[in-house]
Amino acid sequence: MSETVFTKVDYTLGSLVDAIGMGTIGLPDIQRPFVWKNAKVRNLFDSMYRGYPVGYLLFWENSNVEDSRTIGTGEKQKVPNLLIVDGQQRLTSLYAVVKGVPVVRENYDTERIEIAFNPLAERFEVADAAIRRDKSYIPNISVVWDKETDLFELVDTYLEELGASREISQEENRRIKKAFTRLQNLLSFPFTTLALAAHIDEEQVSEVFVRINSEGKKLNQADFILTLMSVFWDEGRSQLEDFCRRARKPSPGEPSPFNYFIEPSPDQLLRVSVGVGFRRARLKAVYSVLRGKDVETDVPKPEYREAQFEVLKRAQSRVLNLQYWHDFLKAVMLAGFRSGRLISSQTNLLFAYILYLLGRTEYGVEEYTLRRLTAQWFFMSALTGRYTSSPESTMEFDLARLRGVEDAEGFVHTLRAICNSTVTNDFWEITLPTELATSAARSPSMFAYFAALNLHDARVLFSDHKVPELMDPSTQAHRASLERHHLFPKGHLAELGVTDTREINQIANFTVVEWGDNIKMADRSPAEYVPELSKRFDSKTLERMYYWHALPDGWPEMNYRDFLHRRRELMAQVIRDAYHKLANGGEEAAESVPVDLIVGQGESTATEFKSTLRINLHTGEKDPRMELSVLKTIAAFVNTSGGTLVIGVADDGNPVGIEADKFPSEDKMDLHLGNIIKARMGASHMMYIHPRFDDFDGARVLVVECSPAKSPVFVKDGSVERFFIRTGAATTELTASETQDFIKKRFGS
Repeated sequence: MSETVFTKVDYTLGSLVDAIGMGTIGLPDIQRPFVWKNAKVRNLFDSMYRGYPVGYLLFWENSNVEDSRTIGTGEKQKVPNLLIVDGQQRLTSLYAVVKGVPVVRENYDTERIEIAFNPLAERFEVADAAIRRDKSYIPNISVVWDKETDLFELVDTYLEELGASREISQEENRRIKKAFTRLQNLLSFPFTTLALAAHIDEEQVSEVFVRINSEGKKLNQADFILTLMSVFWDEGRSQLEDFCRRARKPSPGEPSPFNYFIEPSPDQLLRVSVGVGFRRARLKAVYSVLRGKDVETDVPKPEYREAQFEVLKRAQSRVLNLQYWHDFLKAVMLAGFRSGRLISSQTNLLFAYILYLLGRTEYGVEEYTLRRLTAQWFFMSALTGRYTSSPESTMEFDLARLRGVEDAEGFVHTLRAICNSTVTNDFWEITLPTELATSAARSPSMFAYFAALNLHDARVLFSDHKVPELMDPSTQAHRASLERHHLFPKGHLAELGVTDTREINQIANFTVVEWGDNIKMADRSPAEYVPELSKRFDSKTLERMYYWHALPDGWPEMNYRDFLHRRRELMAQVIRDAYHKLANGGEEAAESVPVDLIVGQGESTATEFKSTLRINLHTGEKDPRMELSVLKTIAAFVNTSGGTLVIGVADDGNPVGIEADKFPSEDKMDLHLGNIIKARMGASHMMYIHPRFDDFDGARVLVVECSPAKSPVFVKDGSVERFFIRTGAATTELTASETQDFIKKRFGS
């Protein structure tokens, strides 16, 4: 007969709870997300009360007891020699209710599980407002096992309060007392536990679990590593969980990992730490390393384990660094992705974070270069679905490419080489148009197209609003201001005989419009609604808009299937142009927008006109208030999302010309603007401000193109520094407290 790998141990509920409290049974997840519904906890206690079996518990003996620490920060006095493998939710339920301690839900909010009990009906319920008012219930059975509770006093109080509302017979009195006693005696309820031997490895533990668990849940390597952390470095696991909890909700007034891209889980951030610290994507090998196994004897050694945990600790400190975290997320925004709604793979996001951390903390890549490189990498890997299939194998391959890299130049060259070999001409011209031929709601290519619109700073179709403005998750209204809409509406296609849902919902049949225009378009054919909506814009504006939205010439009258084919090719071109703009240096690689197109669009969040730089047209004299007005607008643009200021044009769009400022030459005017910017805003911010002269309607004007700054920009006004941002088509000055909050959210510091 084969040797068994487990032993049978009998417990009572009371001894289980005591062992958890002492720490000899490791229940690290008492402070981790608890997923059972309260109704399921109620049913568990009801089954025990009625004497029904509630299943066994599966533990794993800890072979390193002498080198372990207690789990958690409660009243535990010993290190765990048994770790829970199966039955964690049951054990958490029992411990939380008997001890009256709160559990942590999946959103990381804490909650006490309150199970009510009716002694007369011998019925358990989840406590709610009505039950708490009902004197026939004990609102929370935890009180029965409280050390401060005297059962006789509890029964007397219950009988007194119930008796005030109704008469209690002697038989009912007897039944009530008997029910209370039976409830308290649940501490003697028997549990059978199986303890797996300490010498078996994690693969055998997982095999046992899968074979005996009716739901067939498979333990993964992250589960094992997180359990190891609970035993040998519980502080580190707590740090992971605290970071994940705080990433889910804004924390006004204090630094926070909150963001609009991902609500990370501990196992996800653990994978990042492993990638940074050990340069590995497969957690299986890292688990053995963290156990401290001797490669020759296969026996765990404390000194090996401690050394490897030090590696993990150093890596995790970088992963949880808020400055690194938010600087990385800015790189994702730089790639055109505004929120998690545009990200089809969180694995892709996490691996990009690994590369960012390696580049910043190990290879010393300059931050500007690293951020743009990370953005390029993220765009490429998101577009191609690089980690969709066999993600660990692909990650291992990518990390292996870095093993011989020794400096920042080599790091940058390696990542760019991978990008270039992935998105070739064949990809842009053949693969991508083919991948766009889908109706999948979360297609990577569709999300990349939306990101491309953000990179192009495109306007919404038939709208003055910019796509980035309406995709900003921090300004979303109850009803989305931006909607995907069928260019060839469903009703119109039905009239054409196109009824297949997959054909109707092709990606190439969608674009982004304002919800008001969505309603106007309704089920009308393009030939009907396009002429009406096109009247809002001049031909040059429409030409640019049609480029952004990949609309072929004469598209309203095109055959639907021909339209889809041609639009896929144009969408691929828009994505390609955006990617090349990202890879080649952003704004510097982009062509300037003609000034007549800028003025024709009118003033907006990203556009403003000023008649003069320094002359007050009413007095004909130099006026410092004119210069301050110009500086306020420039500062607001660079502090927000960038924009263009045109000097020499009145608010109504009519030309005034730079001659009104009475400079002897354009060079002198350009020099004067540069000098006041340097003097009152700081010379370091000139990199975000790009002035040029142009012709507009027979007059010369000064166009000042502003890029978003990477640090806050203030304007000196005498002895005072003032802070401005753009809100709509206006420049707004913020108070000191508003400035502090804005800087934390915008610049992450």
